[in-house]
Amino acid sequence: MTRHYNFCAGPAALPTAVLERASREILDYQGRGLSVMEMSHRSSEFIAIAERAEADLRALLAIPANYRVLFLQGGASLQFAMLPLNLLGKGGSANFIQTGIWGKKALTEARHLGFECVVAASSEANGHIEVPPQSTLTPSADAAYLHYTSNETIGGLAFDYVPKVDAPLVCDMSSDILSKPIDVSDYGVIYAGAQKNIGPAGLTLVIVREDLLDQAVTPSPTLFNYRQLAEAGSMVNTPPTYAWYLAGLVFQWLQEEVGGLEAMREINQRKAQKLYAAIDSSDFYSNPIAVRSRSLMNVPFVLADEALDAAFLREADAAGLLNLKGHRSVGGMRASLYNAVPEAAVDALIDFMADFEQRKG
Repeated sequence: MTRHYNFCAGPAALPTAVLERASREILDYQGRGLSVMEMSHRSSEFIAIAERAEADLRALLAIPANYRVLFLQGGASLQFAMLPLNLLGKGGSANFIQTGIWGKKALTEARHLGFECVVAASSEANGHIEVPPQSTLTPSADAAYLHYTSNETIGGLAFDYVPKVDAPLVCDMSSDILSKPIDVSDYGVIYAGAQKNIGPAGLTLVIVREDLLDQAVTPSPTLFNYRQLAEAGSMVNTPPTYAWYLAGLVFQWLQEEVGGLEAMREINQRKAQKLYAAIDSSDFYSNPIAVRSRSLMNVPFVLADEALDAAFLREADAAGLLNLKGHRSVGGMRASLYNAVPEAAVDALIDFMADFEQRKG
């Protein structure tokens, strides 16, 4: 079997070592004679898996003791509704920094639910090619929280700073969590869909400061309530057990094989810098994002002649370079360089791009 290089934005590449271990354990987990997929989520075996996963995540991110970690369902998009329902019960407005499609979806959902929303800053005027600087943030006086998306997966736009505001900071880190060290104490809530740097689709992580667990709208659905989910160990109902298990294997891989998040950041910076350098040195390819706001995770680029797009994608696929087509809303190409994408994949992509340019340019 040949493993190709997968540049998909999500569901994304998983570490080969994780997939190999999971394949060995899929029929018989540690001699128990059954798969993790068949285990009761209340069993001692699965509780041990869940506790190990949380402990490893806490160690990787140095999560303070006054934060709860939730392993939930519904994807990061469900948090667009859960956040205002959990944080606006005592009044105030939801504030947003709007830098692209995912940030807009979060804002739109909160408005749809009837909550007061304020756009504290936006990159819409510049076409979402550069994040608003700290000096332009204007949160409202009654802000209950300020929400932003640290890395816009579709546009390839990333924050180069952590916003400083008086209100609790809420961050959608779906596409860059675990790609580098962060200071969790800067945030009130961090959330992330798993299918980019954590594990398979179907799992969502929420890291929430304890003082924010009792701000919910009343009444609110039990399965939407952070306090009730936290007190039940994320098991108010049956959780996505296999995705939770695989996430735990990814956390172990990051610790034991990569060497932690500082080492992961160095690898990710090296991968992205190589690809941006290849794009910037060419008249055939270009990237629209301001240098300071360029994402290390998602690198969009366009060809000088878009009539060649189809040929580029067809030949890339034949060369084992998969899922390079840009999002339908922006077109062009996009290479997602998540943690599990090896540096060799970037080298192979750069070589292919140079060859394609030589033949077609």
